[in-house]
Amino acid sequence: TRRLTPTQVGQSFFERVVAVLAAVEDAENFAAIDSERPRGVLKVSLPTAFGRLHVAPRLKAFLDANTELKMLVDLSDDYVDLVAGSFDMAVRIGTLPDSSLVARRLAPNRRVFCASPIYLEKHGEPRDLTDLQRHRLVAAGPQVTWRLEGPEGPLVFKPHTVLETNSSEVVREAVVSGLGIGFRSTWDVSAELKKGVVKRVMPAYGSASDVNIYAVYSGRRLVPVKVRAFVDYLVAAFGPEEPYWDRE
Repeated sequence: TRRLTPTQVGQSFFERVVAVLAAVEDAENFAAIDSERPRGVLKVSLPTAFGRLHVAPRLKAFLDANTELKMLVDLSDDYVDLVAGSFDMAVRIGTLPDSSLVARRLAPNRRVFCASPIYLEKHGEPRDLTDLQRHRLVAAGPQVTWRLEGPEGPLVFKPHTVLETNSSEVVREAVVSGLGIGFRSTWDVSAELKKGVVKRVMPAYGSASDVNIYAVYSGRRLVPVKVRAFVDYLVAAFGPEEPYWDRE
């Protein structure tokens, strides 16, 4: 026996709510489609040398398999702010501090002392850490320290360097050219070690076991499929336990 008739304001409110609900439904449908395959733009930050040597050669296969995806790749040896830089993910090498980011281990990061035969012929091989400090050492990064594991257990070594630079690639070329001894990741010098271009010295010492190569991304509850796809691809490409660059 009673009727309700919306006012003009009520009718306008209803129409706007319907439009909002339709937009939500459309967004949910888009998300459902997006959850099935990678699409859109994937923005990634990579360490300069590692990105050039081990990621760039594998981008073609990844993009060929994900034709609705485009990538924006930024090379930097700094730990970029993912949120401020609008990055979907980053690859980082080291020991990760506690943070709100999710980290997935891509591969171990083995480091070795090495020098060129030219340098060793002139200066000889170091016998221990005390002897090492008398040699010409090259390192990347300001106020650098080397975290080692050896016969004495874990320790931190502060090298007195003849060359210090912010570029890992400069250090690599300096070691290859015979300038001095470096503490290099095997992903960086494995080819030179196998060819004899550089030689490992003090093999009883290596890098700390908690130093690894990681993919890091936002700790959101739902990780975008494009991020999951790229991380899975890198894990499969590198081999998380024994990466291909460490195999004979």
